[in-house]
Amino acid sequence: MKYIIRGKKFKVTDDLKNHAEKKLSKLDKYFNENEDFTATVLIRTLEPNCKVEVTIPVKKVILRAEETHKDPFAAIDLIIDKLERQIRKNKTRMSKKVIKDKYPGFVTDFKTEKTEDDKSKIVKRKNVELKPMSEDEAILQMNLTDHAFFVFRNSKTGDIEVVYKREDGNYGLIKEK
Repeated sequence: MKYIIRGKKFKVTDDLKNHAEKKLSKLDKYFNENEDFTATVLIRTLEPNCKVEVTIPVKKVILRAEETHKDPFAAIDLIIDKLERQIRKNKTRMSKKVIKDKYPGFVTDFKTEKTEDDKSKIVKRKNVELKPMSEDEAILQMNLTDHAFFVFRNSKTGDIEVVYKREDGNYGLIKEK
């Protein structure tokens, strides 16, 4: 795996680079050896903390995690744990014959202990009637239902879109290309 480690309004020291590379190399066991991936680490200052984001684009999948902590070394440690949990949690889904061909970069025959995460499955299905509305109306509906996202049909374009609340308190919009 290759590493791109950079700082945004943050000076990345050699110690921090070495620590990040050492920790990220623990994830190599989850990837095929003949595949070449690049892990991008972005460290930025959010006073009094710093925020660390790790993105690893793998064929047809993007592994991503972020963590905010006072110590960037500790944030990296926490992110590696998150990424390993993501991989282990989705191991069974990726190892199914139908799906396995779609994710050739992953090793899916590793051993894991049985955890509560392994029980994840769809526990509720819901049918919704998508009424045409503006983006502002969708944000209002989302806030009224106290959800983190809201699916709606845009009244101007007729497209199905998703509005969501971001961590910074602003809103995002997801729509198909």
